[in-house]
Amino acid sequence: MPDMSASASLAMTHLVTLAKEVDEDKVTPGVLGFIVFAVMALAVWGLMKSMNRHMGRVDFREAPDPAAPASDPGRPARG
Repeated sequence: MPDMSASASLAMTHLVTLAKEVDEDKVTPGVLGFIVFAVMALAVWGLMKSMNRHMGRVDFREAPDPAAPASDPGRPARG
């Protein structure tokens, strides 16, 4: 099995050569920046979808406090 740092170094060498092909006076995010942004956008979309699903399962009605005195049955409950 090859050394992981050697393969990472090889990958970075290829990325650096891709960066050298563009104009030296321009600074752009490039393909790697787009890929990172796209992955982060997909992660946020997935988290929001999961949050919406979990919030749909939440029951917001509060259970009555057993230690509280019984309220007047003719009076509506607050809340």
